[in-house]
Amino acid sequence: MDFTMTETQQELAALTRRVLDDRAKPGQHGEGGFDPELWRELGRVGVIDADFELLEQCAVLTEIGRALAPVPYLPSRTVAAGALFAFGTPEQIERWAMPVVRGERVLAVALPDIGGAPGFSVERGRVSGARTAVPFGAFADGFLVPTGDGVFLVEQAEVQPQSVIDTADAALVQLDDVPGEPVDVPAEWLRLHATVGLCAVQLGVLESALERTASYARERKQFGQPIGGFQAVRHRLADAYLDVEAVRLSLWQAAWRVAEDLPATEAVATAKYWAADAGHRVAHTAVHVHGGVGIDVEHPVHRYFAAAKRLEFTWGGATAHLRALGDLLAADPA
Repeated sequence: MDFTMTETQQELAALTRRVLDDRAKPGQHGEGGFDPELWRELGRVGVIDADFELLEQCAVLTEIGRALAPVPYLPSRTVAAGALFAFGTPEQIERWAMPVVRGERVLAVALPDIGGAPGFSVERGRVSGARTAVPFGAFADGFLVPTGDGVFLVEQAEVQPQSVIDTADAALVQLDDVPGEPVDVPAEWLRLHATVGLCAVQLGVLESALERTASYARERKQFGQPIGGFQAVRHRLADAYLDVEAVRLSLWQAAWRVAEDLPATEAVATAKYWAADAGHRVAHTAVHVHGGVGIDVEHPVHRYFAAAKRLEFTWGGATAHLRALGDLLAADPA
């Protein structure tokens, strides 16, 4: 199967990279989380455009991962606005989705981990419950909330910002009998698109981490020669390269199936397994090859390590998705 990016995807990725190279300034550990000016800039140049489908969005998300850009493209554009464009009412699209693609508003999605309970309930159109570590929840103007009785759009939420491993881009979101506006989107649609988008971000993180590590191995000398010349280091980098390629291929397989509205649950679980398991190995390789500087929280490689570790466990880690994949295969042994 040919996963070569189309000309449109390549141009979009190149545009995103130019903007992020000029503007993205990832914060240090425990700082940052959201750059509203950069978000508006992405909207101004058309990167958040309403016409882009999932494959184009994955090209953007990969560049966001490479730059560790503090922008809510995944929850706001790919998941929330994508759901509203596909399933929302004209009023919901005009009020929420269009401001998102202009970079004017932020929507967050309070998704549970795979196989987990929604955490929210609804009674007479009013939503109650809580979800911790909601990505970009601290900066959101509204939330898409899956419940046992459908998905609801809410504005009135009690939000408590939380510090996560890399940046302060998450929040504890609590709802206490607040009004909710129903959105006729299947919760599974949200989960599949969110997981695919997360894998795209992780691909960008791992690509950049590996490139930085390979460059360091060419420059850092020990015993009179670059450490990249040592067999153990070469093997470690080769294994990391294979892991990144596995993340890439499983991501595009899953993204294509979701975009074509084909059965994709198994492909998405496979992609997230690789993004988590391979992400763990590549992140640790980057730190180990860098040696002592790799554990310095002020060094750029630490930011990539922290981002990869957070993405490893967001919406379920490798074990959770491997179990889900096993259940799917067991249910259909043919």
